[in-house]
Amino acid sequence: MQRYLILNGPNLNRLGKREPAVYGSKTLTDLERELLQFAEDAGIEVTCFQSNHEGDLIDAIHEADEQYDGIVLNPGAFTHYSYAIRDAVAGVSVPVMEVHISNVYAREEFRHHSVIAPAALGQIAGLGFYGYRLALQALMNQTGGR
Repeated sequence: MQRYLILNGPNLNRLGKREPAVYGSKTLTDLERELLQFAEDAGIEVTCFQSNHEGDLIDAIHEADEQYDGIVLNPGAFTHYSYAIRDAVAGVSVPVMEVHISNVYAREEFRHHSVIAPAALGQIAGLGFYGYRLALQALMNQTGGR
């Protein structure tokens, strides 16, 4: 069975409360429930993890290298400046899809640049929670199981 890690970065634990006009009213728990249901329907396994701490996300990326077929990563604000997370993504053999709930390119200028994207398989932005499912589908097509 294919296994995928869903990593959510800083402030995503505040979904449903933080800027609902941008991120919607659903919570991180809602997102994780949707992804677990998608995984069950698709016959894959997903593990969800969220942290507001850069080092925790880096550790999770490193550990995923031998345990998962791919990673869906929403690095939150780390997207724009965390070369450490970028290097972790580049340093593992599993593919990583970068995901953003909002359309970062329609927002503030500083959000338009990702230091993660060049090391990722691809990037999906602006499709809400659906972007996570698309990222999983892309990984499933890319990996075909390990």
